[in-house]
Amino acid sequence: DITAPIGIEEFRRAGATKVFDPDKVVLIPDHFVPNKDIKSAQQCQLMRQFAREQNLTHYYEVGEMGIEHALLPEQGLVLPGDLVVGADSHTCTYGALGAFSTGVGSTDFAAAMITGEAWFRVPETIRIIYQGKRRPWVDGKDLILYTIGKIGVDGALYQAMEFTGEAIANLSMDSRLTMANMAIEAGGKNGIIAPDKLTKEYVQSRAKRPYKFHYSDGEAKYIQTLDIDVTRIEPQVAFPHLPSNVRPISAVGNVVIDQTVIGSCTNGRLEDLRTAARVLKGRKR
Repeated sequence: DITAPIGIEEFRRAGATKVFDPDKVVLIPDHFVPNKDIKSAQQCQLMRQFAREQNLTHYYEVGEMGIEHALLPEQGLVLPGDLVVGADSHTCTYGALGAFSTGVGSTDFAAAMITGEAWFRVPETIRIIYQGKRRPWVDGKDLILYTIGKIGVDGALYQAMEFTGEAIANLSMDSRLTMANMAIEAGGKNGIIAPDKLTKEYVQSRAKRPYKFHYSDGEAKYIQTLDIDVTRIEPQVAFPHLPSNVRPISAVGNVVIDQTVIGSCTNGRLEDLRTAARVLKGRKR
């Protein structure tokens, strides 16, 4: 994303001249487009020049793209079984497809562009089992906010958060992407969901290369297992200034809404827009 220029500087400082594979390095000038000022435009220009210099297959210009963590799954650029690193902390989004994906700093990002390799300590895993049928208006955003409210913003520090159970099996892909995306808000190294029929349906029309489903084995050891009854979860609202400061909608009170933003890498997908449209239908003034 737009943090890439710092990684490009590290790339040059290391004396590198070529990325390891032009097909596997993706640059998207997310966050800063359309450009709000000269500095933003210059940052995007640096990315554009680097992409052309390196003959990158996947560089998305303004008007050809969207938010990176929505775009990459939709374009089939990340697939089940992949190991993905990105310069943005919400790179953990792709765990919804059964990939191991995580955010890294600029130095590690540069090293990955040069070598195609990265060093990791294998994270312990928290298994979170969501059982029961969701209430109306409750989706993946509510499940993950509720979870973060329970364990805190450091409750999964450098740990994988494995989301499973009946309620996860019945979630849409958009909601799964939201849950994996927010693993970082609990300090998680990544969020991950085992691939299933829905995953296959999502990727088979998008994939342009082979992919592989991976699953936890029967003897997998977990640092912690949490059981969550989703029948008790209302729509959730996160108050300032932490995503763990969560309240159920019944405890919010009468709050006047002056302005709303529907978007971001967490909730800017078609399902979110449709949900908002349902809420607003017939309430136009």
